[in-house]
Amino acid sequence: MKNLFLTLLVLSLSGCLGMPESVKPVSQFELDRYLGKWYEIARLDHSFERGLSRVTAEYSVRDDGGVRVVNRGFSAEEQAWDEAEGKAYFVDKDSEGYLKVSFFGPFYGSYVVFELERENYSYAFVSGPNNDYLWFLSRTPTVSPDVITKFETMAKARGFDTRELIYVDQK
Repeated sequence: MKNLFLTLLVLSLSGCLGMPESVKPVSQFELDRYLGKWYEIARLDHSFERGLSRVTAEYSVRDDGGVRVVNRGFSAEEQAWDEAEGKAYFVDKDSEGYLKVSFFGPFYGSYVVFELERENYSYAFVSGPNNDYLWFLSRTPTVSPDVITKFETMAKARGFDTRELIYVDQK
């Protein structure tokens, strides 16, 4: 399952940079504050995450100045954890929430933070290269209904199909 997760992620994101026209990366992004563990609260479905619960992403600094990315989720069907490790780099400037991420070789996909809770960096809304890729990340495994409503409203306004959102079981 581990290799399947990695392979499908690579195939899905290979060479996909850019972002939806309605999405703009946050400015005044501070990587040091963004590092650490995030829980996936919601996402649009993709084969590389299908069936996974308790999904997390953990970010740390690499020796080359990039970002180490470790995505992890539990497959109830396989009764096993699935993990993929990748790397990310800023696309334009390090003060903008626009990175490219790779889980295999030279193939990169967009990682665009378009909303970020500024005081504590407690949640982030993230897009991929188009409106098929959307994630809601939080520092905690649960969030308030107000933040969920904000996420759904902002995502819908940017052209994401919020009817297709999957809310991740973090238990």
